[in-house]
Amino acid sequence: MQLHRVAPVIAAGILAPALLLATPSFAAAAAPAPAAVSAAVLSGEPDADELRVAIARILADPDSGRRVIREANALLDANDPEAMRAWLESGYRLAQAEDDRVAITRILADPDSGRRVVSEINVLLDANDPEAMRAWLESGYRLAQAEDDRVAIARILADPTSSPALRAAAGAALDGNNPEALRHFLEVGRYEVG
Repeated sequence: MQLHRVAPVIAAGILAPALLLATPSFAAAAAPAPAAVSAAVLSGEPDADELRVAIARILADPDSGRRVIREANALLDANDPEAMRAWLESGYRLAQAEDDRVAITRILADPDSGRRVVSEINVLLDANDPEAMRAWLESGYRLAQAEDDRVAIARILADPTSSPALRAAAGAALDGNNPEALRHFLEVGRYEVG
């Protein structure tokens, strides 16, 4: 087993206790995005180890897609500091943009995607702006999905064949106005109530 494949595992083992104890809002504010990490590394004159660490952090990010992972692993295998630096400066953004397009296209192909999600994806694909796609995947998708979920739950409430228990659970989900609770109700809760 090559050393660069072990580094993310070691890093995960070291960081796991801190990440497990952090609250979601604290963890989101405290953990810099891989792009920010690579920009911070490139602001000075990083040595080869710092470049490898920056790439390992990108590999450890669960949002890294196939192209990012493939290119990052190839860079670590080659162990060429100049190629690593060049990739962190521009190649990473290109790979991330391709992975984002794939993720957005998969959401569009999902038959359960609602009207707002589909509408926003079509606008994003027409604009072909990598930064807008990244921002939408990070926050816009959640908001668009929540609106589509509200519409789906409102349809359950308006359905005359819905049981009183199902209507009550649907009303409670809407009253809570929490995107995760709305999604949970549609995926699980409505089937538990009947």
